[in-house]
Amino acid sequence: MDQDAFFIEIQNHFDEALPFVVYRKPNQKKVTALLQEEDELYTVSDFIESGFVFAPFDTTTSETILIPQSQSFEMRLDEYVTTQSNEEIVTTSVEAAQGAKEQHIALVERGINEIETTGLKKVVLSRKQKINHNYESPVSIFKRLLDSYATAFVYCWYHPKVGLWLGATPETLLSVENRKLYTMSLAGTQKKEDTLEVSWGAKEIEEQQLVTDTIAYNLKDVVEDLKVSETHTHQAGTLLHLKTDITATVHDSDTKLASIIQALHPTPAVCGLPKLEARDFILQNENYNRSYYTGFLGELNIKTEKKRASTRRNVENLAYGAVKKHTHLFVNLRCMEVDAQGAQLYVGGGITASSKPALEWEETVNKLQTVATVL
Repeated sequence: MDQDAFFIEIQNHFDEALPFVVYRKPNQKKVTALLQEEDELYTVSDFIESGFVFAPFDTTTSETILIPQSQSFEMRLDEYVTTQSNEEIVTTSVEAAQGAKEQHIALVERGINEIETTGLKKVVLSRKQKINHNYESPVSIFKRLLDSYATAFVYCWYHPKVGLWLGATPETLLSVENRKLYTMSLAGTQKKEDTLEVSWGAKEIEEQQLVTDTIAYNLKDVVEDLKVSETHTHQAGTLLHLKTDITATVHDSDTKLASIIQALHPTPAVCGLPKLEARDFILQNENYNRSYYTGFLGELNIKTEKKRASTRRNVENLAYGAVKKHTHLFVNLRCMEVDAQGAQLYVGGGITASSKPALEWEETVNKLQTVATVL
């Protein structure tokens, strides 16, 4: 299928108010779409389902949505060809609503006070900001995300009973294939200048180590051969982060994917430490519903057929392929919810005892540019 026909098909599906997701994985050229054939709202019960999953931040009170592989038509675009040059992508100035700066600084101050007076070590505090825009098709916004963020997981997700979400997230929650597990810790933020050889402050280094240690600890009972890489600087759009890669082997086939997801979500990078105390503080103090921001999304138990190698020894078995399943989930960061009136943009940052409230505000401003650029 050529590129124009591919996107026309997606636009037609949206015009018919039918659920779909279209996405590209980091550092890849292939774009995949799942087009659900009717508008039923499917949900996940135990993560043994197959399809594309869309989960909220607070999975205890909101359901996880599924676009089932079995109820959808799959399309692939082997190579997306960029439709605009990088020079055409300009930084957008995002003006905060009146009082937003003071409200966020006050929220951060409450978080620091909670850390200083309780057992809380870190809490991730966020805000949302509405941007009015001239309404255009989600396909147009999605294309600009593709053009802008080659190293991110770029997606456009729609269900008429839930809404329209788009994003370009730099963070993997987990990937599992053949018992091989990969995840990452990602924390600390600064604007990219001319080099990746940058200095990081004590606050960012401490925050990154907290995230890494917690992920490794939470996984230890469900995996073996756990390996943690050296921490390095990672570029995501116009921002830099500290990143650590974590790999392991899932114990055996009886280990439920749901237990691994529960061990990881929400990660310290989007919630805090300890997890339950940080989540409670967020729900009680942010004064808005995160919805699917800082939830997770991606391929869940997607089935693919692997043909055996063509050798003289097994040529008679070529007709019998093995069905493999893989899961690749991403944390829903750098995202927006779009409707006819405008876009709700979501942004946050990790707070520790050494955080400076004014600097935390500036970090959210920088992060907003990542997604606002495409509007």
